[in-house]
Amino acid sequence: MGPHPAVADVRRAIRESLSDLGPGRLVLAACSGGADSLALAACLGFVAPRLGLRAGLVTVDHGLQPGSRSRADDLVRLAPGLGLSFGEAVTVQVGTLGGPEAAARIARYAALDETAARLEAVILLGHTRDDQAETVLLRLARGSGSRSLSGMAAVSGVYRRPLLGVSRTRTEEACAALGLSPWHDPHNDDPRFTRVKVRQTLLPLLESELGPGIADALARTARLCRDDADALDDWADRVYAEARDLNTGLSTALLAELPAAVRRRVIHRAAVAAGSPPSALAAVHIEEAERLITGWTGQKGVDLPGGVGVVRRYGRLMFTSSLS
Repeated sequence: MGPHPAVADVRRAIRESLSDLGPGRLVLAACSGGADSLALAACLGFVAPRLGLRAGLVTVDHGLQPGSRSRADDLVRLAPGLGLSFGEAVTVQVGTLGGPEAAARIARYAALDETAARLEAVILLGHTRDDQAETVLLRLARGSGSRSLSGMAAVSGVYRRPLLGVSRTRTEEACAALGLSPWHDPHNDDPRFTRVKVRQTLLPLLESELGPGIADALARTARLCRDDADALDDWADRVYAEARDLNTGLSTALLAELPAAVRRRVIHRAAVAAGSPPSALAAVHIEEAERLITGWTGQKGVDLPGGVGVVRRYGRLMFTSSLS
């Protein structure tokens, strides 16, 4: 008799995600103890040895709740029983930058980055199809472009997200079938967090009013947007290499002939290269700079974040930095 269908789904997703790795590579499941990451860790313990891979577990203790260190230690002790060769707990200090959610995320990824580099490991994250749907809605509310609406990438550097096509309900079913008891993070029910509002109020409302399948549709939208964004980014990379000159900037004649989606990407690349921080460089800044091409009437230059300025001179867009 084969495994429970939910367990089979999670194992299949992990196997497909790791199929390109060579024998002996170390793969770590980032595990909080919740259903998604616990199912991920347990199924990795089954799949990895069958692919000739080494596997372990890493958990990040944010220190934000009573008993967090004890839970982290419990996960480390659980690792061998999941078929993993070891478990490791990393304690972080969470700051305040960007609010509680963002600060915890920054601290967590910094710890995972360090762990991946130190152990030369690939790290699996337990984000599900439902997480992807929530991400798309959150970014849509911010007026994001196609790159942001493409959601979380299945592969990004040392990180892989095998479960983006698996529902949260499916990971819960997998845990139940494997006899595992996930930990429920009380922060996941705290309405102060925007993502919780999307999860508990907005998505259920959309399902109620528009019918079932909203999460799957949003995740599918993310995949389509990612394909489009990848194609546009490749085009913009080629144009940027052709249009730029370190001394005289970007050719406005060349940029004027481009579709707006490609032109804005090229301007964005030039602004970042001049020193404008990507995190602060918003669509409104790029649109203002673009008007120096599409709405040129001899106007003055545009100020961009990070002390970068862009002006049009003699048929070129010139990017300058006050910090250089």
